[in-house]
Amino acid sequence: MRSQRYNRAYLKLLVGGLTLLFALLIVPGAVADGLPVLGIDVGSTGVALRGGSVRYVALRSGRETTVARIAVASGRVLAFRRLAGNLTVPAVAYDGSASGLSADGATLALIEPRTRFPRARTSFAILDARRLTVSRRVSLRGDFSFDAISPEGRTMFLIQYTSAKDPTRYDVRAFDLDRGLLLGSPVVDPRERGEAMRGSPITRTTSADGRWAYTFYDGAGKTPFVHALDTRKRRARCIDLPIVNGRGDLWTLRLRLTAGATLALGNARQTVALIDRKSFRVSAPAATSTSEGPARRGVLLPGLAGLLALFASAALILVRKHLRTDTSAAARARRENRPMRRFRVG
Repeated sequence: MRSQRYNRAYLKLLVGGLTLLFALLIVPGAVADGLPVLGIDVGSTGVALRGGSVRYVALRSGRETTVARIAVASGRVLAFRRLAGNLTVPAVAYDGSASGLSADGATLALIEPRTRFPRARTSFAILDARRLTVSRRVSLRGDFSFDAISPEGRTMFLIQYTSAKDPTRYDVRAFDLDRGLLLGSPVVDPRERGEAMRGSPITRTTSADGRWAYTFYDGAGKTPFVHALDTRKRRARCIDLPIVNGRGDLWTLRLRLTAGATLALGNARQTVALIDRKSFRVSAPAATSTSEGPARRGVLLPGLAGLLALFASAALILVRKHLRTDTSAAARARRENRPMRRFRVG
């Protein structure tokens, strides 16, 4: 009887784990967020404020989306609501950085997942984050993705793709959520009004008050840069980073805020550039330094791969053990000339 209970437990663990494995590997490829490349979906991991106590997730169920508020410390579901349509938490960089939650915790922006590029229309749902109710539905003609939201949730910033063939060509647009209006002029660096932004977003970090959104772009073959977006005053600054030109490890670099008014760019081994957040001047670090913040996010996917590999190995061991147990039981039954007792799994 004890071995039978163990077998049941093993099989349940195996089935549950394989289900999780399937979800982790398959679902992100089937549902994607607002970025122009399929395969990234942060709806299940969600978004939280820096140091916040709650996290918001969005899970699709048929033609509905379940939005839930979850306690970060305990993982307990505090509230949830089903919304009509297919929605997800927007990703804003290819390292899985998520956004959509205003710094005051009152507004949550969700986006309709992308299934192709380009798309003819883009839809958003703006929620009262505390009540999980929709305060505004937004449908725009053209292809957009979400970029940022102002601290008080009054302005939503969008990436508008300006080429049907090249997703690295785009404008930054501001949408006034109070008036429900897409503002006419793109948000540009006043020093570079005639220069189009190009590139893919690698990573994102925000200031503690949620006002500034800093995004590191690869530059689309040209000079990589950090796009500093002031979400309160609707202005931007493009900070060129010739200091990282020619590096083969651009996609391992991550942004982090340091003590004082400095933004650091680096990976697990070293910091490669420092940006003064007031003057936007770029400098090289005085000495090689370890940047633990970027390292954590940089190893997210390798860590997940290792976890899945570990689970696969454990699952294989459980299967073999279960088969050995069944074979041994059958052999004993034959020796004793009696039928083997059968049991139901689950």
